[in-house]
Amino acid sequence: MPEAPAWFRRNLTVPAERFSVTVEGAAIDCRAWGGPGKPGVVLLHGNSAHHGWWSYLAPFLAETHRVVAFSMSGMGDSGRRTSYFIRIFAAEALAAAEEGGANLAGPPVMIGHSAGGMPVLWLGAHRPDLLRAAVIVDSGLPGPEMDGKPPRPSGRTYPDIAEALSRFRLAPPQLCKNLYIADYIAREGLRREADGSFAWKFDQALWGGFELSDSWDDLAAVQVPFVIVRGGLSELTGGAMGARIRRTAPAGTAFVEIPEAHHHVMIDQPLALVAALRSLLEVWQ
Repeated sequence: MPEAPAWFRRNLTVPAERFSVTVEGAAIDCRAWGGPGKPGVVLLHGNSAHHGWWSYLAPFLAETHRVVAFSMSGMGDSGRRTSYFIRIFAAEALAAAEEGGANLAGPPVMIGHSAGGMPVLWLGAHRPDLLRAAVIVDSGLPGPEMDGKPPRPSGRTYPDIAEALSRFRLAPPQLCKNLYIADYIAREGLRREADGSFAWKFDQALWGGFELSDSWDDLAAVQVPFVIVRGGLSELTGGAMGARIRRTAPAGTAFVEIPEAHHHVMIDQPLALVAALRSLLEVWQ
């Protein structure tokens, strides 16, 4: 395993409460940090990921907030479905907040990375009464500005964990300097099969896409305090995509750029992202 800095090792030792909540027949795997009764934060990961993408940063936010992260259905250790919809992921976020006590001090702040931003947009547009504020982190939305991605091969397994880790790739592809983070999230994303081989936890059907058709309408209709964070080097949310997002976002939306970060902002610049989020949460307390 790559050598990790002290803050990373320390945060992984901070105890997290583990719990599960069932949403429309699927068990949703959740974690919580920080004392109940603090203002709430709910963290949503991207497509084919899991709550481990946030777990090494959550203790920083938990110093002042009750923080809940969960793996959306079809990902991590959560249950699978026959089909996936943004409104279902939004319902999972609300259920995780409720079960994890992230709404005891009022509606929580929802923060979503990449595709995890789409349920946040849905909630901000359709259930603003249940959110204190919304943040999306380098979330690209469907349309001609986003290149389609082919489905990943189905059911692939690897004979040992070393082979599986060697096949781990970020999507969209990018260079990764913080290999200790990539190694951690890759390990957390693997499961051991009955025959001893290893496979990725996410449902392969996810890579073909889920219902996204109204995300631009949701972006325009967000009715809560709203911040859009992007990686300064991200190709996904730059160019035509970034311009369309700025044109579509409601008046009053704030835009924050994290320098020297590609799409996977929490991997490239984890401490800069935490600093930005802490500043926002302080304003919204």
